[in-house]
Amino acid sequence: MALSISRRAGLALAGSVLLMGLGPALAQKDQRVAAPREEADDLQASIAKSNAYTSLMNRTLRAVQSWGRYRSWVDMRRGPTGNERYISYGLYSLYDVTSEIAKAEQATDAQPRLPELDDTMRRYIAAYQRLAPLITRAERYYERKDYRDDAMAEGRALHREMVPAAEAFLEQRAALESHMRTFKGDLDQRELAAIEAREGKSARWQIRNIMINARAVMDLMPSNDRPVVDMASFDRAVAQFSAAVREMDRFKETNPQGVSIMDSQASSWLGKIRDFRDKLARSRGDVRRGGAGNDANWIVSSYNTMVTLSDTAMRTSR
Repeated sequence: MALSISRRAGLALAGSVLLMGLGPALAQKDQRVAAPREEADDLQASIAKSNAYTSLMNRTLRAVQSWGRYRSWVDMRRGPTGNERYISYGLYSLYDVTSEIAKAEQATDAQPRLPELDDTMRRYIAAYQRLAPLITRAERYYERKDYRDDAMAEGRALHREMVPAAEAFLEQRAALESHMRTFKGDLDQRELAAIEAREGKSARWQIRNIMINARAVMDLMPSNDRPVVDMASFDRAVAQFSAAVREMDRFKETNPQGVSIMDSQASSWLGKIRDFRDKLARSRGDVRRGGAGNDANWIVSSYNTMVTLSDTAMRTSR
């Protein structure tokens, strides 16, 4: 039986860092003023690019899910016959991503220029635009049960087109996710440093530190395609998230209000992650064994809740 879990939680948008105290260096030649301003502008431009790319990736995740739905009931080598037990599953309809594609395309030509990432995004958009119309046609075809009228003729034709298009799309998404992990990892550290330089290890710093380390755990979560976890890497990520939670606890010692919107959620998530980690360890990292898969959906759902809470907290905390 296929696993019903997914490691592919929505990606968190980078927080908009409002870099105060770095006013325009009009008519000033002092490099001590110009350099911080340039750094601030570059950081804001990087955040804007990251947010545009992340928004598109989040919305087009639906295509990954739709293709997974199709694969769950079709023999991929033979193609659909009309006699499948779960043919009624069909495919998921896709979201309108016209706006997100336009913003991502603009971002590929915007500063900072990142040739490998920007070119991968262009290829990803092209691959999505080839696949999306096919999925839409197939979703309608199975929803309307048109295969009953044409003896699955169109279904077989769509299958022949969708398979290579989906494979190309998934290949480009994997490449994009890899580039984005590197880009966002660097961006996270720059953003964290900017907050600390301005505010110290404030409530906002605590929130970003928690979410940076939570996402590092999520990047290592198992999925249907990769059900075996690298336990050494997972242990390190859990330890770093634990350290971030302890850092938040120390912040609360001198700031009684702490980060009330986040701290209990983060602590609860850490406890569940540790339970999950122990079950994985007993099954040598294989989520298909030992009941670990039962916890995975809760972990993903709770992480997505933390993403929403952190966005609210970043806007209201100081």
